[in-house]
Amino acid sequence: MYEPIRTKSVHSMAGPRTDTPHRSREEELDSQLAGYLTALLTVTDELGLDEAAERVLREIVRLRGAAPVRAATADGPGHRTELHRRAAAAAARALVVAESRADAGAAELLAERLGAHEAALAEGQQLTGAH
Repeated sequence: MYEPIRTKSVHSMAGPRTDTPHRSREEELDSQLAGYLTALLTVTDELGLDEAAERVLREIVRLRGAAPVRAATADGPGHRTELHRRAAAAAARALVVAESRADAGAAELLAERLGAHEAALAEGQQLTGAH
């Protein structure tokens, strides 16, 4: 009626597993921050903010040791309000990670970028009369 299990369970937590890569919390935060900074860099490039893009790029290189591949900027003006929204969102997410890893340099840059994009959004709303 009942047959005992003869093999080890694949769900067993016993013993260390060496086939799974493990990163430290610091390495994981570095990776997250670099990813958010790369997203911010993409939007900053699209907006044509060259000086700001170079500052963001320096932070990425500091974290990853290499520059990411950058896309060519889009032809035409695009939808600047949406780009500023995306940039502000990326900067805000990156700021949270930078603060959690106590990275003062990145946090300062990101707070500045977040403020600049929020100001651009507020200015755009005033110009269009939207509240």
